[in-house]
Amino acid sequence: PSLVNCCTIDWFRAWPEDALDAVAVKFLEEVELEADVRPGVIEMCKSFHVGSLDLADSFLKSEKRNVYVTPTSYLELIQTFKTLLAAKRKDMLTLRKRYDNGLKQLEEAGLAVNKMQEELTELKPQLVKAKAETEEMQLVIDKEVKDVVEPKKEVVQAEERATSEVAAKAKAIKDECEADLAEAIPALNAAIAALDTLKKADIDLVRSMGNPPAGVKLVMEAVCVMKEIKPAKVKDESGKMVEDYWGPGKSQLNDSKGFLDSLKTYDKDNIKPSVMKRIRDKYMPMEEFTPERVAKASSAAEGICKWILALEVYDRVAKVVAPKKEKLKIAEGDYAEAMTSLQAKQAELQEVLDKLDTMTTKLEQLSAEKKNLEDKYDDCNTKLERAEKLLSGLGGEKTRWTEIAASLGPKYTNLTGDVLVSSGMIAYLGPFTITYRHRATELWMRQLSDNHIPRSEKFNFQETLGEPVKIRSWNAFGLPTDSFSCDNGIITTSARRWPLMIDPQGQANKWVRNMEAENGMHVIKLTQSTYLRTLENAIQFGKPVLLENVGEELDPALEPLLVKQTFKQGGVLCIRLGDSTIEYSNEFRFYVTTKLRNPHYMPELQVKVTLLNFMITREGLEDQLLGIVVAKERPDLEE
Repeated sequence: PSLVNCCTIDWFRAWPEDALDAVAVKFLEEVELEADVRPGVIEMCKSFHVGSLDLADSFLKSEKRNVYVTPTSYLELIQTFKTLLAAKRKDMLTLRKRYDNGLKQLEEAGLAVNKMQEELTELKPQLVKAKAETEEMQLVIDKEVKDVVEPKKEVVQAEERATSEVAAKAKAIKDECEADLAEAIPALNAAIAALDTLKKADIDLVRSMGNPPAGVKLVMEAVCVMKEIKPAKVKDESGKMVEDYWGPGKSQLNDSKGFLDSLKTYDKDNIKPSVMKRIRDKYMPMEEFTPERVAKASSAAEGICKWILALEVYDRVAKVVAPKKEKLKIAEGDYAEAMTSLQAKQAELQEVLDKLDTMTTKLEQLSAEKKNLEDKYDDCNTKLERAEKLLSGLGGEKTRWTEIAASLGPKYTNLTGDVLVSSGMIAYLGPFTITYRHRATELWMRQLSDNHIPRSEKFNFQETLGEPVKIRSWNAFGLPTDSFSCDNGIITTSARRWPLMIDPQGQANKWVRNMEAENGMHVIKLTQSTYLRTLENAIQFGKPVLLENVGEELDPALEPLLVKQTFKQGGVLCIRLGDSTIEYSNEFRFYVTTKLRNPHYMPELQVKVTLLNFMITREGLEDQLLGIVVAKERPDLEE
């Protein structure tokens, strides 16, 4: 009585059918199902559960093996069905979209081939025309260069050579003249510089002289001769009439500035020979007619004396240079005439070259247009060849893809029944042998037809949930090739709960070890003192763990891990294991194996794991031996 008074007694009994109906209706209301199919699916869920109870009883009687069907299995059936149906529908739609897209691409490629063939047909005459125009223009340019440009160039080059010779001759004469004049020009410049040094006072001093010294008179007399000023007639001491230059010369000094300017601007290039003859014959021989002697009488007379002597030197040189200057003038005239003729011919050549440039520019345009058309033609032709190769290579695939795309529609519809049976197999049939599995699935397929649920003609668990490439890799890692073992592999990876594998022959253990070896799997036993520490590290870092050689009971510390009792703490997914709270990685995977041949696991443990029977049966051995023989004798059939 004391226990009854202190407790609320909750009787755990099998759920009645109305409870099974209510749960199925509630959980499946979010699943997209046709109105006429939904009642059948709910009925089938109930049938699976009730049928599995009967199957478990039969299994216990014939095989002496305990399998418990609990309400948790029923919930697992519904959750697995929801998850797998959504995933498979998504995969099927993606696959169908891929095939439809491939067919669309093939159709577009076919249209593109037709379009490119039309483009090639249009481009070919354009390309022929462009080639002809380019070749014709090239011939015109070659003829123009040969008949007009080259002869003109030769004429102009000959003219340039002749003009260069005339120019060289004129330059030689000019250089000779300048060399001769180099003697006189410095002296003349020095004399003009000496005139620049004379001051008005110096000129006025000479003019004021009543009876000037002989040197001054001599210089003024020579100036009058140079300027062709006639002397005055005066009587000398004897009364005889003589020529006197002092009077006329003195009168020249009245305008001192004008006098100096007249000396500076004196026409030195046109001195009369008679004037220069008299200077040379009468004055040059005189010892008194030197700047040094004259300087004693007057500085002004000294500068004028220097000027007269410089003009004498310049005139003497100029007489030698004059014929050369005449020759230079003639040579420069010839050069100017030659240059005029050369420039005319150069203008004619330039006109021809401009015309040639215009034609060359047009040729370049035609060549560019031809090149563009050729590139376009080649590109189009290359694309056409590739497209034709693609179409010829995928020609047979188009038919196959069309058939597959068409078959995916019914397959999509049949997913409801196929995934429902697959979910029932995952939730209920893991502990059963192959014979019982076949018996259950055959019954369920008949019931699907009775409830008008779309399904495939023949149920194949591997076709519904398996991936051929993945199954092939499992076989390579040691999973036996028989259908029973492959089904177990699919249940292991598809079930929501961690697998507990009954594996007395060690096949599952070997397969899991090989499959997860590259992922850094940890292997633990409950007898190890540090197995919890190893498990904690693996959970945190997302490493797979294999717990092997377990008995009929598991450590209670593992319960949070078995039921995936995770929670968020500080935004991080965590789980409590023993006394520790650790981060939980979604990459973590957990496998449990036992070597017991006929373990008796209590219902409270079976509801926390996916119990799988990996024990070899007669039928399984036959399948494995058949697989080995086929692999050796006919590997093509095995593929």
